[in-house]
Amino acid sequence: MITFLFRTIMYLASAGLGLIVADLVLEGFRIQWDQWWGFVICIVIFAILQSVLSPWIAKLADRYAPVLLGGIGIFSTLIALIVVVLLPIGGLRITDAVGWILGSVIVWIITAIGSVLLPMIFLKRKAQERRSR
Repeated sequence: MITFLFRTIMYLASAGLGLIVADLVLEGFRIQWDQWWGFVICIVIFAILQSVLSPWIAKLADRYAPVLLGGIGIFSTLIALIVVVLLPIGGLRITDAVGWILGSVIVWIITAIGSVLLPMIFLKRKAQERRSR
């Protein structure tokens, strides 16, 4: 249970980081900071959608179009972004095609890297703390 909670927190952090990087890099990808609570909800919904959509889309692609398997992460990121932007909670706006396409790629890359590196960083610190006791 603790491992699941830890992985969930790390995934939420990497999803938030990916959205923030896309906001900083792309003009058509905007986080609405005046609605910070909407952005927090966007992160949670995005992470849940991404976690559910990736295996489901991979299963569909494996069955119907195996050539598409390599793009599953980016495609599920795009779908999750579409849903989050369409929700009436605010927090995230994407206004142009570059924002949609490059935003999906940036968020996907940062989330993938963060999902691998963040647990390694925190687990390494935890191991060092245990050794020093």
